[in-house]
Amino acid sequence: MNPAPAGPPPLLNIANVLTGVRLALVPVFVAVLVTEDGTSTGWRLAAFGVFAVAAITDRYDGELARRRGLVTAFGTIADPIADKALTGSALIGLSVLGMAPWWATVVIMVREIGVTVLRFLVLRHGIIPASRGGKAKTLVQTLAIGLYLLPLTELFPAAAGAVELLRWTVLVVAVVLTVVTGLDYVLRAARLRSAAAAALPDTS
Repeated sequence: MNPAPAGPPPLLNIANVLTGVRLALVPVFVAVLVTEDGTSTGWRLAAFGVFAVAAITDRYDGELARRRGLVTAFGTIADPIADKALTGSALIGLSVLGMAPWWATVVIMVREIGVTVLRFLVLRHGIIPASRGGKAKTLVQTLAIGLYLLPLTELFPAAAGAVELLRWTVLVVAVVLTVVTGLDYVLRAARLRSAAAAALPDTS
């Protein structure tokens, strides 16, 4: 059995490095996505590749931090910022290029920014762990973005109708999960704040 680490975890650890890599990949992803106005099949595939690598870091940084006792204040703040930066840049970029509907981008971004602000507001009371619904939301959002990034209609023109239906269906599911989990997060944050207030000593 490995001995428990003494003292707080170092700022420079594998989990924070992965978070930093994800943040650094965001401008690279945007630059690749908008090259030739998103009309190049090759550049679209490259954008998907960059997005996939960044999404993989999101899958492992939090897990490593919790498993190895590497949770830091920097990681707690930077991880959700990196997540929202990647998702937001992808959705906004796709909408600007006319590949994804703006209504979905607006709904998702309002929820993500709102939850991030709420997370910081209740941080002094405790950390709200990701729920299964939240993890499913992230997975479906990532899948939807990936489907829009991939030039599937160009690669398979005969199946263009089926591809658009698949993209639309997955995006709608992502939006529904985004809204539902956002409301759940608000309720959990309210309960956490109420519990913290109840635990305060009575000074009356």
